[in-house]
Amino acid sequence: MRKAEVQRNTKETQIKLKLELDGGSAEISSGIGFFDHMLQAFALHGGFGLKLTVAGDLDVDTHHTVEDTGIALGMAFKKALGSMGGINRYGAFYVPMDESLAFCCVDISNRPYLHFRADFAEEHCGDYETCCTEEFFRAFAMNAGVTLHITVPYGSNSHHETEAMFKAFAHAMKEAVKENGEAMLSTKGVL
Repeated sequence: MRKAEVQRNTKETQIKLKLELDGGSAEISSGIGFFDHMLQAFALHGGFGLKLTVAGDLDVDTHHTVEDTGIALGMAFKKALGSMGGINRYGAFYVPMDESLAFCCVDISNRPYLHFRADFAEEHCGDYETCCTEEFFRAFAMNAGVTLHITVPYGSNSHHETEAMFKAFAHAMKEAVKENGEAMLSTKGVL
């Protein structure tokens, strides 16, 4: 199966999302150009099929759209993974992008946690507010039930830092969700 559909409607955002863990096309429209670019990179580098439309209150700012997309994407991953058995569970990846370096490590553990460390030189990448990056990853981790560590140890261009994070996240998730044909990777027998 390894697919999920999520619809999430609030007074701030209306989201329709389809996720295929084992590939497919990427069709993304959030109303935020740079964010669309990041999610396209995530889908491509993760090998995920992702169809996403978001109508958000962009007249306020980008926060609700970005955070609520993280919520919906996290919900979709959790749903698509089911019991979370038979997968690698862990993934880690470094991505360099010019002067910036990002690292992401994930444990699909059903224990949501985020460690995030990045200092952005610029407050915006186009119409995207860089402070929303942490909110996206927090929303994803809490709703997917994953432990997520994502850091940028150095960098000086917010576009490069953010894009390196999304690509590292994609590769780490790709490794973690990979099927291994084995039992649940937990001494408890359940995640």
